[in-house]
Amino acid sequence: MTGPVDPADFAAAFAALYAAHQVADHWVQTQRQADRKGLPGWAGRIACAAHVASYTLTAAVALTLVAAATGWRPNLLAVAAGLAVSAVSHYVADRRTPLRRLADLLGKDPAWLERGGGLYALDQSWHVGWLFVAALIVAV
Repeated sequence: MTGPVDPADFAAAFAALYAAHQVADHWVQTQRQADRKGLPGWAGRIACAAHVASYTLTAAVALTLVAAATGWRPNLLAVAAGLAVSAVSHYVADRRTPLRRLADLLGKDPAWLERGGGLYALDQSWHVGWLFVAALIVAV
């Protein structure tokens, strides 16, 4: 980072990224992407990449709308870096296996993971945690 992050810039970036996340993960993502993104091999990789592409575009639109509405002028390289962090971390989570292995390593209850909504909760909290990091980068 080049200096302190302005709290208002961070708040604007995080709000935009969080809203975009909710829209992109639940509305923009196609059913085909949702069904296939965790599959092994190229079918899963391609579905996940397509989802992450539309997810990242949604985030870019949200940041652009915040900038247009408020006069905020974020550094474009910082925006690109923040979006890249968001995209890569989203892809890793949505391939499913990495988060499942982490959950198993941490001793999460398999019944909670499979039937109690645990995998979804861990997925969403992973995404929001990385959105926090991405917003810090965007706000630099």
